[in-house]
Amino acid sequence: MQLPKPVFVDPTLPERLISICGADHVSVKQSDRLFYARDMWPRELIRQRGGALGRAPDLIVWPADVQELAAVVQAARKNSTPIIPFGAGSGVCGGTLPLEGGIIIDLKRLNHIVELNEEDALLEVEAGVIGEILERELNRQGWTCGHFPSSMACSTVGGWVAARGAGQCSSRYGKIEDIVRSVTFVDARGEIRTTPLEPLAGGSWSLLPWLVGSEGSLAIISSASLAIRPLPTQRWCRAYKFADIEQGSTAMRLVLRRGLRPAVLRLYDEFDTLIAKKGDPDLGATLGKAVGDRIKGPMKKLLRASLPGVLKFPRLLNRLAGMVPGGCQLLVILEGEAEEIELGKEVVPALCADLGASDLGPGPAEHWLAHRYDISYKQSPIFTAGAFVDTMETAITWERLIPLYQAVRKAISPLAFVMAHFSHAYREGCSIYFTFAAAASDDAAAASLYDRIWDAAQAAVLSEGAVVSHHHGIGVLKRKYLVRQLGEAEVLARAVKHAFDPSGLFNPGKMGKS
Repeated sequence: MQLPKPVFVDPTLPERLISICGADHVSVKQSDRLFYARDMWPRELIRQRGGALGRAPDLIVWPADVQELAAVVQAARKNSTPIIPFGAGSGVCGGTLPLEGGIIIDLKRLNHIVELNEEDALLEVEAGVIGEILERELNRQGWTCGHFPSSMACSTVGGWVAARGAGQCSSRYGKIEDIVRSVTFVDARGEIRTTPLEPLAGGSWSLLPWLVGSEGSLAIISSASLAIRPLPTQRWCRAYKFADIEQGSTAMRLVLRRGLRPAVLRLYDEFDTLIAKKGDPDLGATLGKAVGDRIKGPMKKLLRASLPGVLKFPRLLNRLAGMVPGGCQLLVILEGEAEEIELGKEVVPALCADLGASDLGPGPAEHWLAHRYDISYKQSPIFTAGAFVDTMETAITWERLIPLYQAVRKAISPLAFVMAHFSHAYREGCSIYFTFAAAASDDAAAASLYDRIWDAAQAAVLSEGAVVSHHHGIGVLKRKYLVRQLGEAEVLARAVKHAFDPSGLFNPGKMGKS
């Protein structure tokens, strides 16, 4: 795949950046430009599988600290060159795509844990630190950040903040906006700024809520101050089987209304329960076997022959998946001090029993905890087989939770196989995490089908009054849906973008019509 040569308004820009970061940390190599031309957005993976490529960056730079980062921004600004910050590339919405070329600024050399302040329970950490490395170091010193995304081993602190992410234990510890207390950032003029420490700033105006979730479109975050907590002294795991998702979601809501803050409340629908019970998140194998067990004759051999073959019949698959016996599984994990755990051990079993649930013991929850990051590595074989898979997370209040689930399933079912689980539960409502898989005759048809699936799903999300994203971010994928969600308020978002970045150089083409 041959890329056009990079073009700069000022041909001396690469040399100027080399003078800032060093020759080993500036690249116009085709291999680097290819690598940084995408993140993990499935739509772009489908396109590249077919041999096509969108716009590539013209140059990649790896600054060592915030001073070098600021100098790079200043140099790019003088040359009107777009700037796209890059963490570890694990985003699934096209948030780092260089739609207008320009400079990719990879922040992974900003990889220091600056200070752990035990008295204030605050951590100052640079944006390029990988989550797994951070958590291990905190645990070694008796602390936890409480933020555990599925991409733990391949996502950065800066990415968490920029995408307004959520970890698997957000019911207890909150999303990243509940954890971050301050950020240091480089603005569009190349100046280094730090927001006041929240919530100590009181009633003053704060930039922090704008910067968290801005996906590099307003500024580039170089470090963050995060609230940390002592490692929990005890943990209690349990799993329950409910007749249906209505009963299971009611149990989740009542547990939270009793004042408990479980680390994990995770409810699977019927087919996702089947995968969880097998202990192997291999969608292809499970889907093929589940369908094959219910179909006789020549069709059975076709459906079990290959994953794309199975996925050619989405309506049939979804109907059969609804016939999977066994109910819906709820995982509950409590962690904290002894008094809190003892209260939970009284409240949770009683509530679940009152709703007719069967106690499955600690095994399923303990297994999930030991393997909770495995799913991130199970999607590649699906793409290799010629099919595709993606996930969509949304959230809504408890009253509208089941109607939202039903509306999205109805919208997607004619186009793709779909399953879901309910997690990231709060007193006010809950997130639903949909997984859909589909196949088409070729990659061009697959890309078109992918777009139709997302349009149908998000139309259902918006019609039900849910949010277009709970924690994956917006990127390219969801920008048109975000504009619809904002409605007339979108003009205010554009005004904020212009105030922060009047030249429009920070991550252009993202976050709505910015």
